[in-house]
Amino acid sequence: MRFALFFVAAFTALVSQAAAAGPFSDWAAIVVAGDWRAHSGKPSEVFDNARRTVGDELVGIGFKPQNILQFSVRPERDRAHAPRPAYARLISNGLSGLSKYAPAGCLAYFTSHGGDDGIALGKGVLSPRGMAGIIGGACGRRPTVVIVSACFSGVFVPALRGPNRIVLTATAADRPSFGCGETDKYTFFDSCAVQWLPKSGNFPAFAKGVIACVRTREKKEKVDEPSEPQLFIGATAANTIPRWK
Repeated sequence: MRFALFFVAAFTALVSQAAAAGPFSDWAAIVVAGDWRAHSGKPSEVFDNARRTVGDELVGIGFKPQNILQFSVRPERDRAHAPRPAYARLISNGLSGLSKYAPAGCLAYFTSHGGDDGIALGKGVLSPRGMAGIIGGACGRRPTVVIVSACFSGVFVPALRGPNRIVLTATAADRPSFGCGETDKYTFFDSCAVQWLPKSGNFPAFAKGVIACVRTREKKEKVDEPSEPQLFIGATAANTIPRWK
């Protein structure tokens, strides 16, 4: 009788631990805010706001807080989330180190200004080749989601695509994005991302929801040149990247 009770208790504990672990409990994630300026050049919290909220929402869908690293060009301004300085070398080392303890998959979210040569990262630029090196070196063939929120961010798709990856960018390679003013809370794309992440249930649905959301917002704001977000889903990605609903 005691053995039976012990077995039931042990089984219940294992089930509870598995349920509490979440679908991304063994995934590594980085969230990077690469600039602190509005399009005018004046200070803005728009990218750091997205960094903070995306990080919080990742915990909400099943990532462990200790498996998420945040990076900012002004890390001293956010003691609550304790971001690291946003340098390419530190981002690369951080993701590589984290992926050793959370080896099931990788997620990377970058938000910043962008150009046809890459995205702003502090005083420098992170190129498509540079980002591909960071992701590839740390994550290899593991299931991976990469989201790049910036003007002209479609330039990253050719360098990042792979059978194990979902890649979502805020724009086509030749298009701007919108909403990075001095008083904006989020860019259009980031606003849609934080809206859809908790309610979509899986990353293909998330990406499609974000794209539709951005198009609706741009029509409402009557932008002259729609951003045309880009989505790539690798052949094995949809079946190997977990759902959270």
